[in-house]
Amino acid sequence: MLCLILIVGVVTVEIDSRLVKFVRSPAFTVEASLQGVCVSFAPLFLFFSGQGMSYHGHEWFVVPLCFAVICLVPLVYFRLGAQLSRS
Repeated sequence: MLCLILIVGVVTVEIDSRLVKFVRSPAFTVEASLQGVCVSFAPLFLFFSGQGMSYHGHEWFVVPLCFAVICLVPLVYFRLGAQLSRS
């Protein structure tokens, strides 16, 4: 029998009020929803576009948009994490 004991500690991080405003803003809600698209649908759309299965005539728009979502959306979390780790 495998026994697993977890010791749970509470960590409190004080953050700047500017970051609190950003995290509670509607912009962060949009960012969080784009993160789901970034992980699931953008690679799928790239696959379909590469196979020529969809978006006939609109590949010039869909492919760069998918790459932008995949590459740029995580940068917000990287910047937020960097600011939190500095404090």
